[in-house]
Amino acid sequence: MILNIMAFQIGWFACVLGGAHGWPWLGPVVTVAVIALHLHRAPRPGAELALIALSGLLGFLADSLLTGLGLLRFPSGQWHAQLAPYWMVAMWMLFATTLNVSLRWLQPRLGLASLLGMIAGPLAYYAGARLGGVSFSAPGAALFAVAAVWTLILPILLITASRCRGPAETVHAGCALDRSATAGKPE
Repeated sequence: MILNIMAFQIGWFACVLGGAHGWPWLGPVVTVAVIALHLHRAPRPGAELALIALSGLLGFLADSLLTGLGLLRFPSGQWHAQLAPYWMVAMWMLFATTLNVSLRWLQPRLGLASLLGMIAGPLAYYAGARLGGVSFSAPGAALFAVAAVWTLILPILLITASRCRGPAETVHAGCALDRSATAGKPE
């Protein structure tokens, strides 16, 4: 669990500081290494990879919506001014590596997850802003919108993570994987 927390924090700082200082590629490079380590250690790497991809997609959609509305602005790494930068998508994928490890305790506590998302989501974006990785056109509105997104997305990701870590013999809806990828790995 400590390795999971440390790897996430290192990746988070690489993404934010890389984006802030014109090195938007730094975060994704570190994220690939963290995800590779995570998948190597995961009992069901196929399911974890599906969860990571889903988190990246949801994060891209959410942050692109907020960017398109003009609430979030990023200094680098955007393919288009209306879209979230690729280093933010990497950060969402990085976050998914915590869902079945350091945040697993939160899976049966979805109300608490919503509350935590509502508080921790804006705090993370605020910290990112203090480091120069993001800026807000209207800070109050932007942080409120981030809180709304994280209030909804954190429980959704935790529910998906819970379904993805079930017994290897079962493939749950929303978490299809190649069963052969987990053959011989302990649960």
